[in-house]
Amino acid sequence: MKKITALLTLLIISLSAQAQTIYITDSATYTLRSIESNKGRILRMLPSGTALTVISANKENGYSKVQTSDGTEGYVLSRFTLNQPINRWFLNKANKKLKILQQAVDQTQHELSQLKNHNTETLSSNQSLNKERDTLSKDLHDLRLTASNAVQLKHQRDQLQERVISVERELQQVKRQNQTLEDSTNQDWFLYGGILSLIGVILGFILPKLSWRRKTSNWDTF
Repeated sequence: MKKITALLTLLIISLSAQAQTIYITDSATYTLRSIESNKGRILRMLPSGTALTVISANKENGYSKVQTSDGTEGYVLSRFTLNQPINRWFLNKANKKLKILQQAVDQTQHELSQLKNHNTETLSSNQSLNKERDTLSKDLHDLRLTASNAVQLKHQRDQLQERVISVERELQQVKRQNQTLEDSTNQDWFLYGGILSLIGVILGFILPKLSWRRKTSNWDTF
């Protein structure tokens, strides 16, 4: 009965030890051996703060069978282990977290610097766009004035063309009138010439007779 009780006690202790995690103390570096003796082959050196999973514990010789994080099993003296992490382990863990946080801060600062540069570029781009907008607005205003002037010039050109056509028509009419007047003048001169010729012929017949009558009258007087 006592043997059964002892076996049950050892079994309970063994089962409870399997779920336990222990840590190497922070005073030195210790060995992980192949057997429960300081004469066993050294499997590796365990720095302070190393986490080990307890497989079993032998209170008679003071050794615990443990397993490292990479699966290596061996024996280590139980008095060189603690049930909770050492201060140095906490410090290393805190330093690791601090390093991660510092990296996050550096990354955030880098992103912030990039955002500032991007904002500066965006501001410069906005200023350039505003200048371009003002230039385009001025060009559009000038274009509208030019278009308005072009419409006005076209209207003036159309008026001038109409005036030129009207003047040409008047000129043609004056030319026709001059031609008609010239033709009429030529006809008048021709008529006057004919009349003068007729008068000359008549005078040619009359004047000799008048002269002959005068001579006859003078002879009669003598």
